Amino acid sequence: MIGFRNVSKNRDRRRVRRMAGIGMVLPLTVGALVAGGAGTSVASPGTGPTAVVSMGDSYISGEAGRWKGNSLTNTGSRNGTDRAWVSGSTYDPAKVYGTTAGGCHRSDSAEVKSAGAIADVAVNLACSGAVSENVYRASNGGVSYKGEAPQADQLASVAASHDVKVIALSIGGNDLGFADIIKACAYDFILWNSYCYDDQQAGVDEKIDGAMANVGKSVDEIRAVMRGAGYSDSAYRIVLQSYPSPIPRGAENRYTQSDWSRLNTGGCPFWNRDSDWARDSLVPQIAGRLKGVAAAKGVQFLDLKDMLQGREVCAKASTLVTSTVPASAKTSEWARWIDSSETQGLVQESMHPNYFGQLAAGRCLALVTAQPATANFGCKNTAGADQSGMYLAPVS
Repeated sequence: MIGFRNVSKNRDRRRVRRMAGIGMVLPLTVGALVAGGAGTSVASPGTGPTAVVSMGDSYISGEAGRWKGNSLTNTGSRNGTDRAWVSGSTYDPAKVYGTTAGGCHRSDSAEVKSAGAIADVAVNLACSGAVSENVYRASNGGVSYKGEAPQADQLASVAASHDVKVIALSIGGNDLGFADIIKACAYDFILWNSYCYDDQQAGVDEKIDGAMANVGKSVDEIRAVMRGAGYSDSAYRIVLQSYPSPIPRGAENRYTQSDWSRLNTGGCPFWNRDSDWARDSLVPQIAGRLKGVAAAKGVQFLDLKDMLQGREVCAKASTLVTSTVPASAKTSEWARWIDSSETQGLVQESMHPNYFGQLAAGRCLALVTAQPATANFGCKNTAGADQSGMYLAPVS
């Protein structure tokens, strides 16, 4: 079992320390053109194979793409939820994350791959845990990360060999310390019997102006690379996206907060008051500020704050996967729970869109790129439907 069920409080205290590894991932190499399978032919704006590129952090790199819902079964395929299962008790995360297993966690279901045929080639440069300075060019303050050059410098190689049409960007969450917020709120549920929303909100307010300035610089760096490669600003589009909430409102949680089921069974150890703050204050605040950056920089905005509504970890409208309830995009959770003991996978996968959630995000990207580049949209799901039920709503 995953360390959420039948655990003593003392054991919870030990295990929760493991949560320090949650990456945003939580708030998360071009190589041979990382996820695209592309060749090395020289192209230019308007010629050669077209490309869609994803840049930023774990919410777009594909972190947690290993998982099709959440299951309490810890053996074999874990009731079909573990896409890394080989046979018996053997698991190979490279089946999902390829050569980035244990690092950037670029999954085969990542948003840019799940978007379908919006370009000839899909290139995933995003990396789990990345902050804005991992996007900037090295010549302008960019920092290498996990053995890879800054993402803008990798983009230069892609822009030189392909006709880039779309660049999807998810960044800023790690600049805000989103993973630390998740950990603090979980600690306050498990250990301290206190709320996190008040002091964490103060921390966000202190950091958010700087974080948004960093996001704006990330856009500027992408523009600089593309102009240097001969692209006009109108030759391609940048889609700046916000973050979905991985947890539901308190009233929408299927587990009571008065016992340990949110930790032991559901993997969502948060008080109602903190859940409401995260869902209805923090996530919308970040989305609103990212929308402002998009407007200031003249790029398209894709709001994903409601993408997981009803599909979050512990949501009443979704269910755990069991031996009699198979994994399904129509009924299972679309986000990875907190596995603080790492009984099934890595704790850094926690609180990210899982395989189903990434299929949904890919559908959102496909939908928004079919619209005029000057129009902003939010993307939502249809209750009881799979990713094909995703739809856009205008954002003013």
